Amino acid sequence: MDYADLGYRRVAVASPVVSIGNPEANTKEIIHQAKLWADDHVTVGLFPELCLSGYSAEDLFFSETLITRAIEGLVDLCANNPLPLLVVGSPWRLADGRLLNCAVAIGAGRVLGMVPKSVLPNYGEFYDLRWFASGADVNQTISHPGLGTFDVRVDQLFDLAGCLVGMEICEDLWAPHAPSTNSALAGAEIILNLSASNELIAKAEYRRNLVSMASAKNICAYAYSSAGATESSKDVVYGGHCFIAENGQLLGETPRFGLAAHSLICDIDSAYLRHDRSQNTTFAKSSRPNPYQRILASNELPPLQALMRQYDAFPFVPEDADELSSRAAEILQIQATGLARRMRAAKIEKLVIGLSGGLDSTLAFLVCLDALELLSLGPEHLVALTMPGPGTSSHTKKNAFGLARAALVQLQEIPINAAVKQHLQDLKHNGEHDVVFENAQARERTQLLFNYANKVNGLVVGTGDLSELALGWCTFNADQMANYNVNASVPKTLIRYLVDWYSRHRASPSMVKILTSVLDTPVSPELIPADADNIGQLTEAIIGPYELHDFFLFHYLRHGASPTKIFHLGRLCFAQYDDATIVHWLHKFFQRFFTQQFKRTTLPPGPKVGSVSLSPRGDWRMPDEASVEPYLKEIEQLL
Repeated sequence: MDYADLGYRRVAVASPVVSIGNPEANTKEIIHQAKLWADDHVTVGLFPELCLSGYSAEDLFFSETLITRAIEGLVDLCANNPLPLLVVGSPWRLADGRLLNCAVAIGAGRVLGMVPKSVLPNYGEFYDLRWFASGADVNQTISHPGLGTFDVRVDQLFDLAGCLVGMEICEDLWAPHAPSTNSALAGAEIILNLSASNELIAKAEYRRNLVSMASAKNICAYAYSSAGATESSKDVVYGGHCFIAENGQLLGETPRFGLAAHSLICDIDSAYLRHDRSQNTTFAKSSRPNPYQRILASNELPPLQALMRQYDAFPFVPEDADELSSRAAEILQIQATGLARRMRAAKIEKLVIGLSGGLDSTLAFLVCLDALELLSLGPEHLVALTMPGPGTSSHTKKNAFGLARAALVQLQEIPINAAVKQHLQDLKHNGEHDVVFENAQARERTQLLFNYANKVNGLVVGTGDLSELALGWCTFNADQMANYNVNASVPKTLIRYLVDWYSRHRASPSMVKILTSVLDTPVSPELIPADADNIGQLTEAIIGPYELHDFFLFHYLRHGASPTKIFHLGRLCFAQYDDATIVHWLHKFFQRFFTQQFKRTTLPPGPKVGSVSLSPRGDWRMPDEASVEPYLKEIEQLL
């Protein structure tokens, strides 16, 4: 598999050892690093600001020797560059005598273009204007026997097999209107920043946040390479801070302050960036600059047989414990606030919930308690109904009673066996445990919930989760329906962590025991009679592992990934499943996702808590009749 075919571009950044005022030595250092990158199939290689001369050369920039040697270094780089696109920092003197601080793009044996620095700092420790002129308005074409013919101008992008690359230099990013914004609006998916940013207390965090936010607001990848500690330390120290961000996410970062060269390689997902740009109408409607010049760097890219990038097997669940704890608290607040606002709008002070003793209804139950607390209402304002039927196990029933007791909530048991039996007799049902048998139970429970809510002037709280909605694993006009569904955008893999977090941080000792039991309960609709006390149905044995389905769902909806791309990413993340198993459940996912859209078209309201949601009023608008055939055909060709 060539991951370049899936939209990945391999980008590398380095902070080399610099010999101040010695372009020849610096050129050798750059070529050595570039050849190492070529062995790793790097497409774009980036070095810091003025790395050819050293950023801290000061008045040596006025030296004819330095300028001449820098040009010779560029000629040497053109002849020995092994990468499709190599970008270095160098001084360049115009015919009129102005000296520019340039990002030099090198490829195909020549200089492809020079992008001059626009914003020159001249405050505090910075004296750029002593040596350099701004290149913001420069537009010149240069012909040089060793470098080729190229332009010196800000408004140019470099094309790597359809992926456009823009450049800016250090202070450009810190300006109120950074050149990178225009580059991104002109089509650049990757922005390169050649920098010489000195180290101060807390500046690294500021710099990191600045780059991450630049990549987020411009929906791009942003590669940043800064000069290292071998620059002059006469008045300041340079740390060699390098990192790469993509659409607000930091993909990789190097340590600072080392005296040796260091580098970083990351794979950028340009297909994901295009998806988000097409989906984001704010980006689409932003005023565009005048058309940028586009220079072809290469249409032939190094093959990427392996991916130098990490993906989470559980994309909805933060890996970091502190982040997970923070998000869990925030998600519960979003859910509870949405429900409380709904109650206030309806002038209702009672909540009615079906409490099965499983994960989903337990989370919804906990959210109800928080919503009541927001409204300064006690637990007596929550009524829980447990409605045992033919498939109910004693284990889940015990969970339901224990949970209500621990929370001081009224629990009413209404068995549905007789009602369902009568209903099936009225239908002249043959007694088989088929879909009619199962759905009759689900609809009987929903009928009871709504009618009971009418009786107490309450609001029916839904419990179905995002994963079930994606797969259509719910009964139309039954558990699919509620007055307000607090779990509508919470996936199954995350619900377990939310309940566990509540157990460890919020629950009373008596509730902890019950929540632990809920967490140990297999996921089941409990619609088929069980043997003794065992659960008769295991959901994941029927529709597949939720860890796979949530992975598929995230990458399809959040990243717009094709089935082929999802399959290959799934192989990287789930070594416990063979290819055939992943393909089988991927086929099942898309088949159910498309055919069950009619259930999502009529979803009740519920709060959005993350970047992925299936609300028909916002995040996912899809015709019920859409064909799944192109997706299934693609999946069938994977093996």
